[in-house]
Amino acid sequence: MADADTPIGIFGGTFDPIHFGHLRLAEEMGEALGLDAVRFIPAGWPPHRGRPRTDAAHRLRMVELAIAGNPRFEVDTREMLAPRMSYTVDTLLSLRQDLGWHRPLCLLLGADAFLGLPGWHRWRELFELTHIAIAHRPGYPQHSWKDAMPELLREQIDTRSGPASELAGSAGGRIVTHSITALDISATHIRDTLHSGRSPRYLLPDTVLDHIHTHQLYQANHA
Repeated sequence: MADADTPIGIFGGTFDPIHFGHLRLAEEMGEALGLDAVRFIPAGWPPHRGRPRTDAAHRLRMVELAIAGNPRFEVDTREMLAPRMSYTVDTLLSLRQDLGWHRPLCLLLGADAFLGLPGWHRWRELFELTHIAIAHRPGYPQHSWKDAMPELLREQIDTRSGPASELAGSAGGRIVTHSITALDISATHIRDTLHSGRSPRYLLPDTVLDHIHTHQLYQANHA
C-alpha cells in the first residue's frame, strides 16, 4: 500500500474522445510530481461548455481502454453518476469524503484552463481541497503568461507557488508548474477528422479508435 502522504492526481475532462495529449500530460505530471495515482474523472455535464457530443457510457469506456495497462492510472465515475452539473469543487469534496482530509490531492490543469480558473464555481475553495499542478509546453514564456493572468490569479501564484517536493507535506494549497511534451492534439480536431471521413490514427490509442469505429461515433451519420 502506498504511503498516505503520497499525492494523488486528479484529472478531469469530457474526454470526448480521450487522446495521446491527455495521456502524455497525465504520464509526465505523474512522474514529475511523484503521484501515487492519477484519477481520470470523465465529466457528466460540465458547466463551462455544452453537453458532450458522446454519451457518458462511451466516453467512460474509451477512458478505460486508453488507460489499461498503466498501473498509475485509474478511472473515477463519480461525476458521470452525479444527477447535476459537474462542478470541480463538489467533486473534490466528494473525494475528500472518501479519502479523508489529510491525503494530498493534486488537480492537474493545462495552462489555459488555469487562466480561466476565476470563472469556475467557488474557485477559491479549491485551494482548501487540493494542490494545483499546471502543465505547460516547453519554452512557455512564464513572464508573458503571468502578465496575461487576472490579478486574482497572480496573487495566488505569488503566495502559493512552490516546488513539487512540497506537495507531500500538506493536503492542498500549493501551486506547482511543470513543462511537458508539446502535443498539439485536440478532441475537437479528432471529432472533425472523423466527421469528414479522414483517419485520426496516431492521435489516440488504437483501442479507442477501434471503439469509435465499432460504434460509429463522431461520424456524419452519428447523432
